Amino acid sequence: MRTGRTCVIVGAGMVARTHVLAAAASPEKVTLKGIVDGGSGRAARLAQEVSALVGREVAVYRSIEEVANDPDVDFAIVVTPPNVRASVIEPLARAGKHILLEKPVARNTQEATALVAFCRSAGISLGIVFQHRMRAASRKAKELVADGGLGALGVCEISVPWWRAQAYYDEPGRGTRERDGGGVLISQAIHTIDLALSLAGPVARVQAMAATTRFHSMETEDFVSAGLCFENGAVGSLMASTASFPGSAETISLHFDKASLRLASGVLSVDWRDGRSETFGGTASGTGGGADPMAFTHEWHQGIIEDFVDALVSEREPVVTGEAALLSHRLIDAIVKSAEGGKEVELRND
Repeated sequence: MRTGRTCVIVGAGMVARTHVLAAAASPEKVTLKGIVDGGSGRAARLAQEVSALVGREVAVYRSIEEVANDPDVDFAIVVTPPNVRASVIEPLARAGKHILLEKPVARNTQEATALVAFCRSAGISLGIVFQHRMRAASRKAKELVADGGLGALGVCEISVPWWRAQAYYDEPGRGTRERDGGGVLISQAIHTIDLALSLAGPVARVQAMAATTRFHSMETEDFVSAGLCFENGAVGSLMASTASFPGSAETISLHFDKASLRLASGVLSVDWRDGRSETFGGTASGTGGGADPMAFTHEWHQGIIEDFVDALVSEREPVVTGEAALLSHRLIDAIVKSAEGGKEVELRND
């Protein structure tokens, strides 16, 4: 049985290089054959860099159709802006190419739901890049929650106090509804939202406020505060910002009957009600919360890619499916709707 798979990267923006490094670090799992050039010239430069890194030529594809027609390509890592996802993914899916998709799935829940359904009907695997789930601390937290020994969840606190300078939003399209679908929620906090929901479960109701602070000139929100009521009866809060200079680590605090869990910078702290304390995950690591949005390791992306390849080989679902990612999209849309209307919003997660 062939244990590895061949892929291309579609898009050459900031995060593309992270995927290049992740693929290069796992040659037994994945062979990066090429990068799709959208006309900016960045793909050609990136292909040169990775060719030198892996010691072989990495191709530059001129179109999605060229990738779709290449029988050697098993899957595509799609890192384009959200507004062009459907035009990229649909021809690849029709050609039987599996898709590993950078967050978000699309600009809103309606588009994301349609894209997930299309991939499912095409019979291809769709995985979503929520790499925070691959941290050792996140996996340990998932294990503890699944074990049931913590008791019932009472409170979930989610905080994303990040910073982005105005220059970040000066890039054409960034922070707009037309290209990105929104601001801090869908572009930054969605990673922490996904991880929190994977541990705490779906949200049933939300009441929120959102604003664009004086620190940014942009179309959408750079600050959000929301109260959450979960389907399991727990309550919680969400704060997300790219206006919190100089930016610090996102945190998730989960308070159960028998212990409280706190995830921060890839470290899990567990404080038991009986007085014991435990720490998992090693030393803290960068998360891109400061002025440099790329200040994080490629190892978590490597974990996502390796899991996706393993899922293809064993014909199982990847660690984050398209359907699982819809939970985050529904919550984000509900927060925005609540903030705009000033009222509590109920979610439908079926």
